[in-house]
Amino acid sequence: MLSDTDIAKQFKALPITEIAKKMAIDEEDLLPYGKTIAKVHINALSRPRKRKQKNKLILVSATTPTAAGEGKTTTTIGLGQAFTQLGESVCLALREPSLGPCLGMKGGATGGGYSQIMPADRINLHFTGDFHAITTVNNLISAAIDNHIYQGNTLNIDPRMVSWRRVMDMNDRSLRKIVLGLGGKFQGIPREGGFDITAASEIMAILCLANDMDDLRHRLNRTLVGFTYDGEAVHLEQLDITGALMALLRDAVHPNLVQSFEGTPAFIHGGPFANIAHGCNSVMATKMAMQFSDWTITEAGFGFDLGAEKFFDIKCRKAGIDPDAVVLVTTIRALKLHGGQDKTTLDKEDPEAVSRGLENLDKHIENVMKFNKIPVVALNRFAADTDAEIEIVKNRVASKQVAFAESRHFAEGGKGAIDLAKQVMKAVENSQPYKPLYELNSSIVEKVRTICQEIYGAENVSFTKEAEKDLKLVQQLDLEKLPVCIAKAPSSLSDDPALRGRPKNFHVTVRQLQINAGAGFIVVLTGNIMRMPGLPKDPVANHIELLEDGTIVGVG
Repeated sequence: MLSDTDIAKQFKALPITEIAKKMAIDEEDLLPYGKTIAKVHINALSRPRKRKQKNKLILVSATTPTAAGEGKTTTTIGLGQAFTQLGESVCLALREPSLGPCLGMKGGATGGGYSQIMPADRINLHFTGDFHAITTVNNLISAAIDNHIYQGNTLNIDPRMVSWRRVMDMNDRSLRKIVLGLGGKFQGIPREGGFDITAASEIMAILCLANDMDDLRHRLNRTLVGFTYDGEAVHLEQLDITGALMALLRDAVHPNLVQSFEGTPAFIHGGPFANIAHGCNSVMATKMAMQFSDWTITEAGFGFDLGAEKFFDIKCRKAGIDPDAVVLVTTIRALKLHGGQDKTTLDKEDPEAVSRGLENLDKHIENVMKFNKIPVVALNRFAADTDAEIEIVKNRVASKQVAFAESRHFAEGGKGAIDLAKQVMKAVENSQPYKPLYELNSSIVEKVRTICQEIYGAENVSFTKEAEKDLKLVQQLDLEKLPVCIAKAPSSLSDDPALRGRPKNFHVTVRQLQINAGAGFIVVLTGNIMRMPGLPKDPVANHIELLEDGTIVGVG
């Protein structure tokens, strides 16, 4: 079998100027980064559309992730290529990969097989520098806070109550909790601090939820960074560096335009994780894809319980968008794992394990329907899957009165997903407006309990003493009307990563709340979830190499 890198070598790139021209993007809005990558200026969003469009938005999500892989991004890309093959005007809207997972456990995040976004190596490693700009902005804020305290502290900031943390785009558990300012009075004020990964930073969320430059500036200004000795909130605007932050983000705000293996346009912009952030690409990139195509296909990170719930309850609310169809991706391999089969025997036919694992798929189908949507189930077929196993899934889905499509996009590219594309087009005809899971006027406790019970299936939710203190702070700052962004283990519907399938009789423990006033939501940390991942025992970085011809291998 050819590797993703071997397949990528077959790719014949169209000049990015040609991709832009086909989409009717004005030349003055195109900012090339070489021959195959460009940014498109956000001014393009304010220009009148040059033709009447269907303006349909498709959301791709998945069942609970497993080590076997579900291929949500690959399916999204394959689906887009299928639309292209059917002669439709289509554009993908995806997240940028983070270096931490690319060099850690996940590897590349640009699809696979014959459904890849190109150039994969550039996108997975640095791309256009958006992550670096976001990291720099975040850490300038940290530097400004500590410098302000050192230089006299006219704002009366309590060093013990600084809530802003530094970030870096790397998995490094050693930096989760550190002590700053050691070395004497000329080295700063000693205090506890730490690092999060850039993808989990509030700056990333702010960039991805901003509708325009004015909105971006407003969100930055209202960002909470700490408290005074008197308990008063300190906001970013008071540090007087918003202009510098806007300057650093000048280029990063513009969505990145690339193409798939088959030449389907794709905007890739922003990269918040769904297990510790809101898991969706930028609002500006999604709207830009909708501006220049009839069909926009986007995805939300991890399973429907994480990324897609946040897509509806946070992104749709903030951006004023509503998907016309939802695709729910699953695999036979994943269902076998949820059904208790050992991961070393997934290539063996086991209809019983598939049947047992279907409870997980059932729950995700139910969850989609809670938002007034009926999903199309996409079975991402692997070579070892048998017709008998697939028939079990097909029959279960039919019993739910839900559309089903087997997709072979990994091995066949767009033509392998044409049946899926037709099912999606049909689903759009009966689309209904989405219904949020909770009302913003509900309390934070009620919002969290609603998500945990309705989406995860928990019996109840408990809050630690620290979380209860955080709740009082949210109430004190009159921020209870914000939506919640729950940080949770991605590998389970529960907050225990070891519980597969459809867990029952479990409780969710909320241990901390973090106020992201700039982004416009409250982060709710559950279980043992960390905002700074660690590297695995055998990280992907151990297997990456730069060849003499300039080819990078080992990322995919």
